[in-house]
Parts: sequence; structure tokens; C-alpha cells
Amino acid sequence: MNILDLDHSLTAQAPISRLLESGRAKRLDLLDLGPKLRLWSSERTWRRFAERLQQRPRHSGPQPEIFFVGSGDYHHLTPAFLTDLPEPASLIHFDNHPDWVRFAPRRHCGSWVNQALKLPNIQRIVTLGPCSDDLQNPQLKGGNVRALKRGVLQLFPWQRPPSKVWGRVGDGAGHRQQENLLHWRNLAELDWPVFLEQMIASLPTRAVWITLDKDVLACEDAATNWDQGGMRLSHLLQAIRALAASKRILGIDICGEYARPAFSNALKRWEAKSDQPPAERWSEADLLRNATTNQALIDLFEELFP
Repeated sequence: MNILDLDHSLTAQAPISRLLESGRAKRLDLLDLGPKLRLWSSERTWRRFAERLQQRPRHSGPQPEIFFVGSGDYHHLTPAFLTDLPEPASLIHFDNHPDWVRFAPRRHCGSWVNQALKLPNIQRIVTLGPCSDDLQNPQLKGGNVRALKRGVLQLFPWQRPPSKVWGRVGDGAGHRQQENLLHWRNLAELDWPVFLEQMIASLPTRAVWITLDKDVLACEDAATNWDQGGMRLSHLLQAIRALAASKRILGIDICGEYARPAFSNALKRWEAKSDQPPAERWSEADLLRNATTNQALIDLFEELFP
């Protein structure tokens, strides 16, 4: 496992410290790049990150490469993990936000899905779990509904009312259109094991990559820099187990820790203050949920990929 130390959020957790001390994980020191990468990044800083990532110790064998990344403010680093996949793959994306905004900077935590869609070995992206207001009038907010129309992106909210759209989007695996509304196939209303079986069977590739932002989880299971979704940890663990049983998992990246704000410029500080809930909503006890959830993930990974 790889611990990308961008913001101190991971190394302070007991499960991560134990991984590092035992040699079961390697730490990549990226603290110097953390503030410049957080929320969004220039191409120059992005290239520096990609170069440093290539210098990490590589593991051999069939087991997936696993990355713990830190705050969800770094979710736009995911495409760097996907650039040299050995075969075509489907990207399974757990998140409380669709991260599909077309008007944001290219390397932005709210727009990275569009970059992943351009990668030659990514055949489909399936986003699971959004509850956020990004799906309210998504076109006005820059949402890439064209990808839904093309079928290269499938989106299954955890719980959202219909979304107003303009023009013909058409029906998809996670929605159906009636006049100017997209009615979502809400996961909270479905039989979860049956849904997983159907979703996995429909994937166009034998290989998958899993990317997880823990803000997809309910507040009982995580405390992040962003607003929380409604999925429970038990649902997430069941999904990973089902994917591992039926598909070859090439890799997994996990973000969504809570990290105190530390940004490289005033614009980022303003954006975080405008978009993110106040940090005061979490107590120190609340933040311990992240370590508990990470321990559960580590236990599952070590069971599935010994």
C-alpha cells in the first residue's frame, strides 16, 4: 500500500501508522506539494506530482496497487494513477459529488472525471452515491450530462430528487428522462446486493479501478472536508467485496480524510470557505471515525489481496 502524505491527515491515524511501522505500506513524502495541489493545480505542479509518483517503489505480482491520498481536496490526482493501466478498465467511483464540472480548471477536484474520461484505457466510469446539490440543475453548474448521454458515464445517486435539464439527454442505466426531468435510480431505494450484481455484470471490461472519496459515506462513518452522503460503510465494503469476486481489480485509491485548511493562495482559501462546510462542525471524537473506517478498509484489502 502507498501512503501519499500531502497534508498530515493520514500519518496521524493509528491504522496508517501501524501499516508504515510494519512495512506493509510505503510513505511518499509530498508535503511540499500539498498546498499547491490542494483543490486544484497548475499543469506545472501536476507534472511535478506525476514525476514524483513515478519514483515510488513498485510492487510486483497480480495484487492491486492501493493508494491512501488524504483529503478529498486531492481527488483530482486520480487520473495520474490511471495513465499506465495494463489493460482496458472500468472506473468505479464512490463519491458524494459527481466531480464532472466542465467549467472548472482542468486539474480541479470537481472536474477530474472529465480528464479520466479522456484516458484511452478507461472504457466507462460508474459514479455511485452522490447526494449533493451538484445534481440540482446540473447543466447550469457545468455538469457533463453529455457523458451521460453517450453512456460512457453512468451515475447512480444515493438519494436525489429529479434533476431539471434542457434538451434531450435520454435514458441511461442510472436515470430515465421524462420531459425536462432526469429521474434518478436512487441506490437507497434498491436492493443493494441485487444492484451490485447487475451493475458488475453490465461492465464492459474484465478489469476495474476503484476510486473512493469517503464523503460518500454518512456522518456516522466519516468526517471529511466536504458535505457527507448517505451510504454506510457496510454498503461500501460489500461493494468492494463483490467487485473483487467478479472482476480483476487493478488498483484502488482512497481520499476523503479531514485535513485542516492549508492552501497555496488566497483564491483557494476563498473557494474552500465558499464551497465547504465550516470545520467547526467536527469534534476530535468525530474525526476518529476516519481511522475506524480506514482500519475496516485495510482489513478488507488484506483479506482480499493477501
